[in-house]
Amino acid sequence: MPPRGGNADRMSAETTQKTTTEHVTTTQHTMRAISQDVLGGPEVLKEVEVARPEPGPSEVLIRVHAAGVNPTDWKHRKRSILLGEPPFILGWDVSGVVEAVGSGVTLFKPGDEVFGMLPYPHGVGSHAEYVTGPARAFAHKPTQIDHVQAGALPLAALTAWQALVDTAAIRAGDRVLIHAAAGGVGHLAVQIAKARGAYVIGTASAAKHEFVRGLGADEVLDYQRADFAEAVHDVDVVLDTIGGEYQLRSLRTLGRGGLLVSVLPYPAQGLAEAADRLGVRTELLIVEADHAGMKAIAALVEEGALRATVAETFPMAQAAKAHEFGETNRTAGKLVLVMSGVGGARD
Repeated sequence: MPPRGGNADRMSAETTQKTTTEHVTTTQHTMRAISQDVLGGPEVLKEVEVARPEPGPSEVLIRVHAAGVNPTDWKHRKRSILLGEPPFILGWDVSGVVEAVGSGVTLFKPGDEVFGMLPYPHGVGSHAEYVTGPARAFAHKPTQIDHVQAGALPLAALTAWQALVDTAAIRAGDRVLIHAAAGGVGHLAVQIAKARGAYVIGTASAAKHEFVRGLGADEVLDYQRADFAEAVHDVDVVLDTIGGEYQLRSLRTLGRGGLLVSVLPYPAQGLAEAADRLGVRTELLIVEADHAGMKAIAALVEEGALRATVAETFPMAQAAKAHEFGETNRTAGKLVLVMSGVGGARD
């Protein structure tokens, strides 16, 4: 059975599989990708050879130069969540060059540099040399940044944008509490909130306070030493990237009518009832592919208001190492896979 991801229904059923430390050769009709046959630890990730996908109507074929690795990748690698059982190819972030376009595509031409997020969750498949996706999931890559920077942005930046702008409609003067402000979503959310004129309070470990302040946060709390629910009051919006009891405790920081937006779409037990008692609101968000959102993110990059911090890059064949590094929860910013022949890859 061929791995799902990257329009796997158009992929060959023949897959050559090797460990991620071995070299996989390809032909002009095939590509290398990182796949898995079972759920489990980073060791289940394998470099494989599969058929190169072809773009369908309204789709583009992209030669991937860089692709971010997000917590949702290692969560889906370990457990059956939204993708079901493997085999599949992980990855939703894409930065690369349009190789071909399907019928009806007017936004892009072959040779255009683009970045974007594949439709979440079932459009997965960017941890490969090529991927297809809806043309309107992408935007032109800003010329000010390279593919590594661009590949770090889409999923995390769209999550922050859709939470803070589309859902919470933050505006100048709003007080915004951002949990895990040094993380992939959090460090971009700080910058987006500041660009909208908000007063930003971030939570982070003490070792990451300087980093978070450098992003523009007005206050930073050490969640390991202080109870944010006691220290923070009268905020307008809370961005929750952690879930569980953090959702319940965050309600106490909100002023009346305030809003908690959680990017973990599983409510803590009793969340709705607690919010009603306190006179506050809650929303649970799953990020969506978004052409308008990607254009807005590109504009912030072009204005110098948004930049991803890349904690580490890995060649695609070392995807397992990227997962191992990410699961330490010690990174500040994003991890990125870089395809062979693209600057930043270390073979």
